Amino acid sequence: MKTRYFVLFIMLLAFAYVAFGQDAKQPRQAEITYIDASIFPVYGKAYADDGPRYRRFPTRLHGVVRDTLWNLGCNSAGLYIRFRTDAPEIHALWSNTGYSMPHMTLCGVGGLDLYAFLDGEWCFVGSGFDSYADSQTEHYCKLVGSMEPQMREYMLYLSLYDDVRCLELGVPAGYVIEQSVLGSPRCENPIVMYGTSILQGGCASRPGMAHTNIIARRLDRTVINLGFSGNAFLDMDVARLMAEVEHPSVFVLDYVPNATAKRIEARGEAFFRLLRDRHPDVPVVFVEEPQFAHSVVNQATAKEILSRNGAQRALFQSLKDAGETNIYYVDSRGMTTSEDFVDGVHLTDLGMLHYADFMVPVLRKVLSAGK
Repeated sequence: MKTRYFVLFIMLLAFAYVAFGQDAKQPRQAEITYIDASIFPVYGKAYADDGPRYRRFPTRLHGVVRDTLWNLGCNSAGLYIRFRTDAPEIHALWSNTGYSMPHMTLCGVGGLDLYAFLDGEWCFVGSGFDSYADSQTEHYCKLVGSMEPQMREYMLYLSLYDDVRCLELGVPAGYVIEQSVLGSPRCENPIVMYGTSILQGGCASRPGMAHTNIIARRLDRTVINLGFSGNAFLDMDVARLMAEVEHPSVFVLDYVPNATAKRIEARGEAFFRLLRDRHPDVPVVFVEEPQFAHSVVNQATAKEILSRNGAQRALFQSLKDAGETNIYYVDSRGMTTSEDFVDGVHLTDLGMLHYADFMVPVLRKVLSAGK
């Protein structure tokens, strides 16, 4: 008899465990109404719709660009949606690959980041992340709650180092969630930035803290993020994609940390020409490699930085000597401090803020000159 009760007890425990596990994996709440976020436009892409909506590369580049570059192009860095709702809380369901990195938060790698337009500016109100194992690919969170119910405009940044494959937004039953009526950040005449893992967002704690997104909020202008971790090799297919952007306001070339001096010498001018031939009046900004923290003591790193920056400056000067106008050069001295890095190379949120502080005046000047 005791054995029978013991077995029954174990079965009840197992049932409770399975039920709890199912609830944990299926967090969709009956009182929350979910909608597919595909009804909202995606901003920050360099091309018109072509294939899955939450990636930076069009389908036609699959099998054309290097495999590693293609995979990075599927990451949703810099992409965002806008919507408005009168709900007191906002929920999110999304899926991705479950990718993770040891030196970057799960929120920055594969999470979401919610901003609300309050008193005339975009303000952070909640981030979306799940305490998931590396292999988990389906996520749920309440982005924000306990708000006074009133209509507000929202902007949701997508993951920096993972592929958002599907996304749903939820609000309590009886409240509306609908298309944004706010034209901010402005999507016409975007800034197009090309670069490395730092530009892609490594290692911001959350998507909104990537310096490209900070710049977009400060300048009220969409920034197209074409940062490719460890792969800013001046690929001509990337230059052609950049050149396809309709009515860009400025091109920013921040590839130096990934490009050897020889690669800059071999490909730099051809990359520039693809942009200039398509957009003869659009300014192009050449950016030096930042002074990484460990370069103060690491002689090899300091020598490499000096070599790459020397090649970048020589490229710029050769274009100037050839009569090119509307090009700008950014000396990286003062861009970062020794406290800005998580690993000596990639930026913390502090580093991202310093980068934005450094670049925003440059871009304001360039944009003003173009008017």
